[in-house]
Amino acid sequence: MNNNTGLLTGKVVLITGASRGIGEAAARLFTREGAAVVLAARGTDALTRVVTEIRADGGTADAITMDLADRADIRSAVDQVEKLHGRLDGAFNNGAIVQQPGPLDTTSDDEIDEQFAVNFRGHWTAMTAEAALMRRNGGGAIVNTSSIGSRRANPVLPAYGAMKRALNSLTESAAVTWAKEGIRVNGITPGGTATAMIDQWEAATPGVIAHLNATSPVGRMAEPHEVAEVAAWLLSDRASMVNGAIVPVDGGAGA
Repeated sequence: MNNNTGLLTGKVVLITGASRGIGEAAARLFTREGAAVVLAARGTDALTRVVTEIRADGGTADAITMDLADRADIRSAVDQVEKLHGRLDGAFNNGAIVQQPGPLDTTSDDEIDEQFAVNFRGHWTAMTAEAALMRRNGGGAIVNTSSIGSRRANPVLPAYGAMKRALNSLTESAAVTWAKEGIRVNGITPGGTATAMIDQWEAATPGVIAHLNATSPVGRMAEPHEVAEVAAWLLSDRASMVNGAIVPVDGGAGA
């Protein structure tokens, strides 16, 4: 996977949830595509490992420890991007937290609050801070990671699905609001993806991975880098007329 087509050459891109899974894959891909990346997540040790490996391969990467549940933390992270690079061209808002699987009437108030704080409000705060920095330099592009579970009933992860559906609406509203300022905003809705989050779900509800593989038209889950490829294109100038789109990355599972 060392094919460098230069999709993001010269761009500064912030990635949240960058310490593992799709975010980690995106960090590696974006640097191969020419971007300078700033990685943000709660896992300091994991971030340091990813940054060290990217730099060893000749890429430009920095790490910022950030909690998406903390609004001040998010704004501080964007401020640090400005201090490092003076601008922000792209943002991949990928960080999220999964809820304990279970039906609506067993989902606790604390779980709902946590889902709101991270999977919705965290994105809202990040987007507004990112857009403020982008507009000072003529615009940019934002991609939000939603979920296939936002597109239909989600009885096993009801709070997670609800917040991701709300994120879709926020993504579309931001796209329309900021388009005249040169800021594009799009979302992606991955289906089952081979990440630690799916492993958590499998541990809580054995059989989930087998079910996802069996119900996928392509017969398997996505690999993280396959999802990151779509985000890279949406952040690139080649997607200049794509704005307000919620793009499925699910092998046809949501069709």
